[in-house]
Amino acid sequence: MSTRDSWRSSWGNGYGGGGGNGFGGTSFGGTSAWGAGGGDTIFRVLSRGSFQDRGSKRQSGIFSAFSRDGIYEEDDLSLYSNGDIDVPPISKAEDWALMPDVKSYAERGEKDHLKSRKLGITWQNLTVKGVGADAAFNENVRSQFNVPRNIKEGRQPPPLNTIIEDSHGCVKPGEMLLVLGRPGSGCTTLLKMLANRRNGYAEVNGEVKFGSMTAKEALQYRGQIVMNTEEELFFPTLTVGQTMDFATRMKVPYHKFSDQHSDKDFQQEYRDFLMKAMGITHTGDTKVGNEFVRGVSGGERKRVSIIETLATRGSVFCWDNSTRGLDASTALEYTKAVRAMTDVVGLSSVVSLYQAGNGIYNLFDKVLVLDEGREIFYGPRDQARPFMEELGFICGDGANVGDFLTGVTVPTERSVRPGMELSFPRTAEEIRADYMRTDIKATMEKEYAYPQSDEAKENTKEFQEAIAYDKDKTLPKKSPLTVSFPKQVKACVARQYQIVWGDKPTFIIKQLATLVQALVVGSLFYKSSTDSSGLFSKSGALFFSLLYQALMALSEVTDSFAGRPVLAKHKAFAFFHPAAFCIAQIAADLPVLLFQVTQFSLVLYFMVGLKMSASAFFTYWVTLFAIAMCITAVMRAIGAVFSTFDGATKLSGFWFSALVVYTGYFIPKTQMHPWFVWIYWIDPLAYGFEILLANEVHGQTIPCVNQNLIPNGPGYTDTAFQSCAGVMGARQGATSVTGDEYLAGFSYKHSHLWRNFGIIWAWWAFFVFLTIVATSNWKESAGKSGFLVIPRERANKNKQILQKDEESQIKEKKMSSDSVTPLDSSSNSSMDEKTINNQLISNTSVFTWKNLTYTVKTPSGDRVLLDNVQGWVKPGMLGALMGSSGAGKTTLLDVLAQRKTEGSITGSVLVDGRPLSVSFQRSAGYCEQLDIHEPLSTVREALEFSALLRQSRETPNEEKLKYVDTIINLLEMQDIEHTLVGRTGAGLSVEQRKRLTIGVELVAKPSILIFLDEPTSGLDGQAAFNTLRFLRKLAAVGQAVLVTIHQPSASLFKEFDTLLLLARGGKTVYFGDIGVEASTLKDYFARNGAPCPKDVNPAEHMIDVVSGGASQGKDWNQIWLESPEFKEVSNEVDRINKDAVSKPPGTVDDGHEFAMPLWQQIRLVTNRMNVALYRNTDYVNNKFALHIGSALFNGFSFWKIGNSVSELQLKLFTIFNFIFVAPGVINQLQPLFIDRRDIYEFREKKSKMYSWVAFVTGLIVSEFPYLCICAVLYFAPWYYTVGFPTDSNKSGAVFFVMLFYEFIYTGIGQFIAAYAPNAVFASLVNPAIITILVSFCGVLVPYNQIQEFWRYWIYYLNPFNYLISSILTFTVFDVQVQCKDREFALFDTPNNQTCGEYLAPYQAGLGSRTNLINPDATSGCRVCQYRLGSDYLSTLNIDDYYVGWRDAGIVVIFAISSYVMVYALMKLRTKATKTAQ
Repeated sequence: MSTRDSWRSSWGNGYGGGGGNGFGGTSFGGTSAWGAGGGDTIFRVLSRGSFQDRGSKRQSGIFSAFSRDGIYEEDDLSLYSNGDIDVPPISKAEDWALMPDVKSYAERGEKDHLKSRKLGITWQNLTVKGVGADAAFNENVRSQFNVPRNIKEGRQPPPLNTIIEDSHGCVKPGEMLLVLGRPGSGCTTLLKMLANRRNGYAEVNGEVKFGSMTAKEALQYRGQIVMNTEEELFFPTLTVGQTMDFATRMKVPYHKFSDQHSDKDFQQEYRDFLMKAMGITHTGDTKVGNEFVRGVSGGERKRVSIIETLATRGSVFCWDNSTRGLDASTALEYTKAVRAMTDVVGLSSVVSLYQAGNGIYNLFDKVLVLDEGREIFYGPRDQARPFMEELGFICGDGANVGDFLTGVTVPTERSVRPGMELSFPRTAEEIRADYMRTDIKATMEKEYAYPQSDEAKENTKEFQEAIAYDKDKTLPKKSPLTVSFPKQVKACVARQYQIVWGDKPTFIIKQLATLVQALVVGSLFYKSSTDSSGLFSKSGALFFSLLYQALMALSEVTDSFAGRPVLAKHKAFAFFHPAAFCIAQIAADLPVLLFQVTQFSLVLYFMVGLKMSASAFFTYWVTLFAIAMCITAVMRAIGAVFSTFDGATKLSGFWFSALVVYTGYFIPKTQMHPWFVWIYWIDPLAYGFEILLANEVHGQTIPCVNQNLIPNGPGYTDTAFQSCAGVMGARQGATSVTGDEYLAGFSYKHSHLWRNFGIIWAWWAFFVFLTIVATSNWKESAGKSGFLVIPRERANKNKQILQKDEESQIKEKKMSSDSVTPLDSSSNSSMDEKTINNQLISNTSVFTWKNLTYTVKTPSGDRVLLDNVQGWVKPGMLGALMGSSGAGKTTLLDVLAQRKTEGSITGSVLVDGRPLSVSFQRSAGYCEQLDIHEPLSTVREALEFSALLRQSRETPNEEKLKYVDTIINLLEMQDIEHTLVGRTGAGLSVEQRKRLTIGVELVAKPSILIFLDEPTSGLDGQAAFNTLRFLRKLAAVGQAVLVTIHQPSASLFKEFDTLLLLARGGKTVYFGDIGVEASTLKDYFARNGAPCPKDVNPAEHMIDVVSGGASQGKDWNQIWLESPEFKEVSNEVDRINKDAVSKPPGTVDDGHEFAMPLWQQIRLVTNRMNVALYRNTDYVNNKFALHIGSALFNGFSFWKIGNSVSELQLKLFTIFNFIFVAPGVINQLQPLFIDRRDIYEFREKKSKMYSWVAFVTGLIVSEFPYLCICAVLYFAPWYYTVGFPTDSNKSGAVFFVMLFYEFIYTGIGQFIAAYAPNAVFASLVNPAIITILVSFCGVLVPYNQIQEFWRYWIYYLNPFNYLISSILTFTVFDVQVQCKDREFALFDTPNNQTCGEYLAPYQAGLGSRTNLINPDATSGCRVCQYRLGSDYLSTLNIDDYYVGWRDAGIVVIFAISSYVMVYALMKLRTKATKTAQ
């Protein structure tokens, strides 16, 4: 074997087949780790002949071999052109730190001889269309009912939008393609096509081949053709180690490397390698986190996303802007890692990047440039720049070539060579036309035959064999998965427990709530009697036992949506079958629900005094467990079936009330109307209730007592002349009832007990199956995204967007590009630059910080995040704050801006040498890294809102609004000022959102300085430059600006005046001027042994020195502390402060915490909330639908209730059922409340925009109009269908009370949400509060049977008690009771007395409210329990009609007090920010 063959074999197998183990710090198994082979693509030869290699045919082509510096000249390769002499195995990433590790393991692969996994992608004539125009309408509550327009628009087919037009390309094994384009040009869509993700697109035409497979054939290999998207989707409570453990466990090959003995060996080595490759080994025990859960830094989270994708061990990788949020050094390391793996393993890598530095750009083989979906260049990387320069465009020295290539169609960004002004191509079409005529295109076209080549066919065959060899033998042949189903389940179960344990507070609260509920309800039904008076309360206890399990399961709907994006990603990675995840959820449920049900049962069962036998207890316990499992499965299935949270909430709320009403407790089965009785048969709770009731009363004899025995009391002791009344199943004339008779009254049988138990599990199995099917069919997000959203009421102001004419756009582009504009010119704004500059506010204050240290508490002790940092920002200065990911840049910004609420801060932060004033937070602008905005505001509304609230109260509103116009012009947002901010995909783009974030701070006229955290992150080069240009403009008029920045290009870096450079742990490495062309900075590092090479971006060099490969093991913080520059900085800070104190302050503190008075804040915030709700049709329609649906359901279930004794109870229950409209609506309103609260807390509160009082008032008041409509929507379909009195004095009174109940439950939902950390937590607290209120309202247990401990306080503090009693009074008080035959007490009299004579003493005393029908009869006396409705109400503690109005008044007081609680809990939650001590 030749040297080269030997090398290739060991390399390839080193990554692949069963061979080599790993490519990094630790080894991992061969094909198992990646495909074998790949050597073919490391050596690329200029074709003066073909290059033969043993065992594989080499295509001829125009490829170059690499040298360390780039490319071999043709002459260098003349020796190799005949194939006799081997080409040196050199990768462009030869200097990657882990490359030696890869080689050291390569030799281990040679002996295993496994197949390669090389594939390659080729596409031709690829055109992709999405549904929708450039803009869509957002309907509002009123406009959605414009039926004629809806019909007219509905009849028009949805417009198709071309996203990619006629794209071609080929990426062979071992090649890397860089896809460049501005946001919206189609890069992500192209990558999705190349990753074989076609869901959600209206039309995909053209051919995409993976090796020699079609796209359809490649579907079964989705785990090998993977895409890393821009979003970081994780379970935030898992640690990095747990996340990576899971990912690597899912890809352990069946045939491992020969010297690996277990799956665990492979998995751990592979995980350790990946974490080492991206430099995040130290984060193993840190939570991944997200925007709201504290975890690793943003850059570290992006790296976790990268290595999770690498864990798939794919053959084709598509990377969509994967360097977003990474510092320049890490971004380069990442690209080198991909380069090394591509070379060694023979991967095909397609990468789209924004702001790619030249170091990164030079690592690629080919470049493809997109502009508005059109491919304007595709060819070798080294020919892209010359091609554009030949057309007349100039690429400046040191400029990023990637940014140059995407800027050629942008008039404000491009520069044109003198003499070419009239002839250069102005549009994408013209450049494309020029490209079509080049030799480059003709040469590249030859590659499109690759899928038909023998090499591709052989590679594909080997790939398929290698994947089959990797795959567990128990998996189906066409399965894209790797590990066996039991292993998938095992890993998913472990992860499920980790998720539960990672969110311990939620888990603990759930269990504590269950214990408290059991104790409270147990005491409510304490020692229920064994006679007829205890039957109702025991039934209530049994019903409640079921109800509580169902209420706890409601939170599953919210949970289902929280984890869905992560599961969709893992499904695309072919980690596991959705069934494994569903089974894992069930397995994780088992111990949790067993514990929950056991503690609930042990407490409740024995406190209530249910049947004392082991068999009865365990039957009760196992039934509750079955019900808990079943209803959890029901709610999970509902969550899985729906694609939107609103849809799922609607059904779960409605379905929940249906299950509860048809349990058989509210309406006995014998009284259910035939049109709805089918619900009973599909209701798991109904089967559970029959089991529990049969289990309790079977085999017992229940004596009738008190009201249920007529007559009773002194003188009535002979049971021969008494009878039971009002007891289900009791025989007339009998004084007791057997358990089985009682059951028969409900049409229940004890023999059904275990049959029903089986049916419950059958329903459970059905819903689990439904969940698995629905989860398996979850689709990725639709392909149509990136469109603007226009509020319907602003349609007239957006005509320029709606009527965009393609030709006029091109025309405008041509015109504006006729005169070539230099980069620093302002764009075509409607105001000239001088006017704008005059209107911008300048600043004279100087801001300093010295010896700033920030410490936080962690489980392992105190952790210092900032260590004695010092510096300053002066007016007119643009300062950069840089460092590697996790160095504490954002932390420093937060501390300086007074935005930390935890930890301790020492040192000084001064403005003009004085301590910070009360108005500092609103006087300083702070642009967060996350662009958090109210999604249903338009751009102009967001800016006006900020201006009106944050500019001084002395400034007239007209002037504030005029300044908004200035900023809109400055930020070039005229086109989009009347469009909604929206959410990602439907609304503003990332770049537009970033501009809005800056605008919101600028319109506040910050008088001290502006902080910006990562303002260029996620933007393309042009957008980043525009953003920096705006900031430079601000500094020019005297603003002080401090910016954290990750990956500045050389041209961006030049814009800054000073630099504060941090190393890990918040330690300073440098602070001071950057100098012209970074000369001062370069000089400092050169003096200390780290000179910046020529043509290297100084920004990238510094980060590399501080944290990357160029650090030389030095402690750069110590070097700084010992440098003369450090002493100068310390002295300068003192001098600046001393100087500033001796002068009047640059900014005068007005003494107000907020710029505007509270009333003005309330007015503006309430108006914004009103507009947002008016536009939120999903939310409002859901609310309306839930009310109409529940009302109709309630009304038709209790249709035209009569006036018999049993029907009086139905009237009580239909009113009681009205209460249950609340849980569904509360579950829906809380996520909205918490979203709004997050916007307030994360941005608006910190900038002192408005008070928490205004926030709460706005949220409360904005709901009022909809709550009034909701009350009408429930009242009208329900009140009249159940047959309540139609007199206006009664119906009006009922409506009044119902209206205020809407306010009560909304207040309850909002005060829970006000303090809850998140929506899932809130959804767990809801059942606890609602069940306590429901339990003590006098329905489940009548007033006189409630334990004294509760009766005299919680009963009277319960709003539901007053609600029910007032509605009952108005509807039942005057009713004439008419007993049905079976309801009469039927008995004979002793000694031939008439019934009247016999019952006279009884009716004068205990039976004063009974109705004797036949007083003159001497036998067969017929007594009805009640005469009037008021007699029945007296048993419910309602003694007079005035109680109705009294309780209605108390309901109003409760409505007010529930809103007071919202204020109280929001105040409790609002923490003061930390200041330096």
